[in-house]
This record gives sequence, C-alpha cells and structure tokens, in this order.
Amino acid sequence: MAKSTIAIEGMSCAACVRRVEEGLKSLEGVSSAAVNFATSKATVEYDPARVDENSIRGRIVEVGYEARLEEPAGGQKNTAVLIGGMTCAACVRRVENALKAVPGVENASVNLATSRATLAYSPRMADWSSIRNAIEEAGYQYLGIHGEEAEDPAEAARASEIVELKRKFVFGAVLSVVIMAGTMQHSIPFLHAFPRPAMLYLLLVLTTPVVFWVGDRFLSGALKALRQKTADMNTLVALGSLSAYIYSAMATFFPNFFTEGLSEPPVYFDGAAMIITLVLLGRILELKARGKTSEAIKKLMKLTPKTARVVRDGEEMDIPVEEVVGGDVLLVKPGGRIPTDGRLLSGNSTVNESMLTGESMPVPKNSGDEVFAGTINQSGSFTFTATKVGSETALAQIIRLVEEAQGSKAPIQRFADKVASVFVPIVVVIAVLTFLTWYFAVPGHVLSRALLNFVSVLIISCPCAMGLATPTAVMVGTGLGAENGILIKGGESLERAHSLNTVIFDKTGTITQGAPEVTDIVAAEGMSEAELLRLAASVEALSEHPLARAIVKKAEQGGIKPETVYGFDSQAGFGSQAEIDGSVVAIGSGRFLETSGIAAGELGARAAEFEKSGKTCVFVARDGKPAGLLALADTIRPSAQRAFALLKRMGLEVLMITGDRRETALAIARQAGIERVLSEVLPGDKAGEVRRLQKEGRVTAMVGDGINDAPALTAADIGIAVGAGSDVAIEASDITLMSDNLLLVPAAIKLSMLSMRVIKQNLFWAFFYNTVGIPVAAGVLYPFFGILLNPMYAAAAMALSSVSVVSNALRLRLLWKKQSSITG
Repeated sequence: MAKSTIAIEGMSCAACVRRVEEGLKSLEGVSSAAVNFATSKATVEYDPARVDENSIRGRIVEVGYEARLEEPAGGQKNTAVLIGGMTCAACVRRVENALKAVPGVENASVNLATSRATLAYSPRMADWSSIRNAIEEAGYQYLGIHGEEAEDPAEAARASEIVELKRKFVFGAVLSVVIMAGTMQHSIPFLHAFPRPAMLYLLLVLTTPVVFWVGDRFLSGALKALRQKTADMNTLVALGSLSAYIYSAMATFFPNFFTEGLSEPPVYFDGAAMIITLVLLGRILELKARGKTSEAIKKLMKLTPKTARVVRDGEEMDIPVEEVVGGDVLLVKPGGRIPTDGRLLSGNSTVNESMLTGESMPVPKNSGDEVFAGTINQSGSFTFTATKVGSETALAQIIRLVEEAQGSKAPIQRFADKVASVFVPIVVVIAVLTFLTWYFAVPGHVLSRALLNFVSVLIISCPCAMGLATPTAVMVGTGLGAENGILIKGGESLERAHSLNTVIFDKTGTITQGAPEVTDIVAAEGMSEAELLRLAASVEALSEHPLARAIVKKAEQGGIKPETVYGFDSQAGFGSQAEIDGSVVAIGSGRFLETSGIAAGELGARAAEFEKSGKTCVFVARDGKPAGLLALADTIRPSAQRAFALLKRMGLEVLMITGDRRETALAIARQAGIERVLSEVLPGDKAGEVRRLQKEGRVTAMVGDGINDAPALTAADIGIAVGAGSDVAIEASDITLMSDNLLLVPAAIKLSMLSMRVIKQNLFWAFFYNTVGIPVAAGVLYPFFGILLNPMYAAAAMALSSVSVVSNALRLRLLWKKQSSITG
C-alpha cells in the first residue's frame, strides 16, 4: 500500500469533509481516506497497482474541490529567486500569479524591496525551466537563484540600473529644461524672434528622444503588461507621457484642427519630457533608499574573514576560509576575527561577540569554551578546533534566517496587494471619465484642458508606494533585530509580536541562571566561614553533583584550594564523607546528618528559614559535630528584574511557569518582581497552560530555553527562545535571542511595535496620497478655487511618494536609537 497527503482547497464545513472522504473511499483501490478540516488535508492509503495519484486528485475535483499533492517530509523545497524589472505593487501581483500558475509551485511570495520571490515547490512536479519561463513571459528578468553566487545578482542589477538611470536622467533633465524654455517662448526675451511653428518642430525633435529613449523602460513595461492583459505603474506613466506627446505633435502638424483657426493651440512637450524625467529621478532615489534597507545583511556578510590560519603537520599556514574542514586546528591572534565556529584547545582570551549577540561586554574564553565565526578576539592568542564550517556556522545560519525574514511578507501586506491588483485598471477608468467629463460636460469643450486632467490623474496614481510600504519596514525591522541579537523569523512574527498582552517566562534556565550558587555560609561556633568552605569543597571536589560543583566554584572564587582527602564515600541523594587532616568530614542533607546520629541543633532552625525562601541547604559536620551549613539557590539573571519592569511599563502582564513546588517558585518570583506564578506544572502540561490563557482572550508570548519548552513555544502566539538554550527550542520559536540577556525580550516586542507603527504610517500615507491626489488631479477643486494640477507637479509628487515611504521605513533606525536604553 502507498500513502499520499493531499492539500484540499474549498472545504467550508464538516459536511465537506464527509463528502471528500466518501468520494475517495468509493474509488477502487483506495483502502482508507482521512480528511482533516483544520489542516485542509487528506491522508489516503491506496494500492498503486489499481489507482494512481492523479486519479485520486481527479476524484476530489469531481466532488467539487481543488487538490494538490504534498511532498513527503523533506520533499518540498523552498528557494529564493531574484527578479529584475519590477517597479510597483502591480508587478508583484503579476509575478506571484505567474509563478503560482506553474504546476508544482505550492506558493510564491514576491518582495518588491528585495527583488526576490520565495518559492515553495515540488521538484517532482515543477521543473526549473518552467519557473524561469513564467518569470520571463510575465515580462521580467530572471536573475538567478539567491545565494548561488558570491555577489548578489539583485544588488549588482540594482547598481547597474542606477548607473544607467543616472545617465538617462542627466540627458532627460538637460533636454527638459531646454524644452520648457521653448514652450514658454513668449516669456523669454531672446526667443521672441524665433518663429513659433519652427519652435514647435524643434520641441518635437527634442522631446522625442526623452519620451522614447529616456522613457523606454516605461514604454516597454507597459507593452509587457498589455501582453499579459494587465496594467501597472509603467502603464500609467506611458499613457500619461504619450498622451501629452501625441497631442502636442498633432497640434504642431495640424494646429487648425485643434483651434479652428482662432488661436495657437497649447502644447505640452514640456509636460511629456518632465513627466519622464521626474519619474526617473524618483526611481533613482527609491533604488538608492531601498539599497540602504539591506544594510544589516551586508554587515553580517562582511563579518567572516576571507582567510584562516590553520595548523597542519605542525606548521602554520594561511588558507581560504572555504577550505577549512571540521577538525582543523586554527590559530587566532589578538585583534583577529574568528573564521569558523569551534571549541578552544589552548590559550585564553576575551572575545567581542556583540555582532552576534548584541552584548557589548567581551566574553572570557578558556579551554573547552565555544567560539563563533565573525566574532573578534581581543586580548590573547589561542588555538581552537573547527566544529562547524561554511553554511553550518552560527553566523551563516543567522544570515540565512535574516534573509528569509526580509524576503517574507507581513499579513498586513496582503490587503495592499489585493488593492494593487485592481488599482491600475480603476485609475485608467477614472482618468477616462475625467477626460470625458471635462471635454463634454464642462462648458467650452476645451480638448487641451481635458487632456491635462486626464494625464494628471494617470501620473499621480502610481501604486509604487503601496508595494513598498510593508516590505521595506520588515527589512529594516528584522535587520535591526539581527544587529542587536534578536532574530525574527519573518514578517508574520514581526507583526504578531506588537499585539501581545501576556508574556510567560519559564523559570529554570530562563529567569534563573540554570545552575545553583552558594548564597549563604553559616559557620558553627569556633569555625570560620573560610574553614567551613575549605572542608566542604575538599569533600565535594570528588563529586559530580550540581550542588557539589557550586560549592567548589564558590571556594575557587575565594582563593580556597581543596585539600587531599582519604576514604571518600558517597551515598546518592544523601551526601558524602571523607577524611581530611585526620578528621572525618561529612556533608549532605539534614536527613544524612540524622542517619549519622548528628543533631543539627541551631543550624536546623536557620536551615528552615532558608528553605522557606526557596533555598537548598547542605550541612557540614566534623568528627560527629555540626560545623555549619551552606545555602544554595538558582539565582535570577541580572537582567531579569529590569526586563520585567519594562514589560509591565509597556502594559504587558508577566507570568512565571515552572515545575518547582510553589514555595520555591514564589520565592524566585518575589525576587524577580513577578506577581503571578504557575507552579508545579509538568513539562508536558506547559503547552496546555498556554492554551488555557489563550482561551481567556490573552495574546501570549512564551519565553524558554529548554527542550521541554518547545511545545509551549509552539503553542504560544509568539515563541521566544533564549539563544543559550537547545536547538529544539530555537527551531520551535518565532523569535530567537542570541544571548541570555532578558532585556532583549522587551526590546523585541518594542521593535515589533515600532515596525508596525511605521508600516501603518506607510500604508496610511500611500492610500491617503492616492485618495486625495486623484480627485485633485481630476479637477474637483477647480469649481471652488480654480485649481488644476499640472502633470509635471503630479509626476514630482508621484516620485516623492515612493521615496517618502522608503525614507519613513529607514526612520526606524532613528526610532530604535531612542529606545536603545531598553537593551541596557
């Protein structure tokens, strides 16, 4: 028997599920069919000798639904394709539709700001040539697969385009100034003597190269759109400039037809030339501004050095970093950048990891510690073994995540895309109605005035700003996050985070350090704290228990070295004892002392106080008499209290969830400043607690670091993984913090809020601009104020609209700097 999973579109209720299941089960050769309404998928078991996948899909279509075969696990591929020639939101829509029409392409998401299309497709059903052909047949350039070349083809194409546009702009600008002067001949004294007919023929000659060479991109783009039976920004610019040009040319050759011999007809050669020139200027400014939105990726890519010093057969040699393999021993000197991920073999130093984690303080590194590609060695030389190279390094994975996030779409963009898909045809209709109204309904039947308003409506209505409003802000927001140690997995995560009202923190390893520390030392009468710690550390140095390691660490911090012990004996779960300097020293729980016949005395009362505050107590006895006790606790992270205070100030409720007993949990919560605690929650029940809060109407974020946090991270509206945690937790999260600094949690949410504020501003101004601009261009103010919009002003306004949207997105950096105190 074979099994296939089929995605089904069009189901709206449980009756649909029943209809599909019965239809599939009635097919000869199908042994079982299970349809899941929530996932819109059917799992079908069948005999491939009697029925094939196409027949199964055909039966689904027969019962009234659409079907797509899904790849088995790991079968579907996701690839980013670079596309040239897109200019506005209508282009985005056209490319997406063309790609989705390719058999085997599951989904296509096009980002205008990055000139990139992200495809989810089945290699079994879609060949790459058909994908490439779909892009080219839609009228755009296929620039290759993103990441397959050292130089980004999209960046190279953008740079080349800017150079070409600058050359054409300068040519167009010079001619436009001359044309404008010739059009206003009567206002310029030294041109008075030049015959008007001869001047018009000269203007025609000068305007022709501006329209057909400087503006060839708009004309060819409009022609491509026409072949696809659609319209875009190029259509509007081409119609506007050609209308002004053709009318003026006709008025030059046949003036009597337009004036009936009464006066000279007005011409708009200057308008046709200036429209092209100003729109081209806007395109140059837009391309330059869009280039700045990808600065984060450029900075990350520059972090990896080109060469690495490797030690092979006892000799040091410099080799290209691409030739480093796992297991190589590499040498890094002070000031050098670490070429790959690895683990220290010898030497020690401090390493600046701010480019990965956002933490400004250097991190001490000793033998056995991990180092990461792209970070900077500061004080000492060391050797390390390469553990991850090339695309496996943490830096390479961060670059990949940021690229994917910047190429993704925020859900709010879908509305703009839908509007853009019908916007241009509606504008053309409005422009035609404007022309007809001004020519037939307004007294005078002035053709030039009707044409002027027709052109103004077309030119001012460019949908570029709509297409750039969201993706530019997503690019800047995710890039800013990456620069500050916050990896946001996509536009959807960036958008959702701003609506949170509840943040749930796991306790162990997230709020706390995840390892116990000695917090209190109580010595019995006649015993000093230093002596007590020496005895305890000497015995515990032979134990691997976490509490024992914490005691030894405390002694090392105080400069106390463990003594040699004899006759060491350990009882799991109780304690240990050994002989030191002729005395028998026992260390362990209060129960261990009781079984040894040692009374805790006053130390028992102190221990009870410590335990009420959530601490664990370890007793020490020497020669059968109590010597003192050590209190240990898993201390909270230094950043915890301030992080929780900031979250509360932002209006969010902060909760702690833990499997610990309530007394211990409350003690930690009091220290951290958290009022609400979910205690004694088993690892498997954390996700259930998250869902329970969601049923109460809360929009939740779960912050955790362990494998047992992964289900809760997935269940939450936003999962935030602390980067020091497990790979499973990071994979299950929507946002990953590259360090254990909890101040990054409010920083990530604040970044989402700022990004959404900018996106909403961009969309508002994009729609507001067209809502106001189109009626003004159509002449609604003329009856009241005598105002008509010159097409040249419309062209300037249209060009500036795109630039203003991109500039507003770049303003995110300024807004973020004002919030820089959040990350400490």
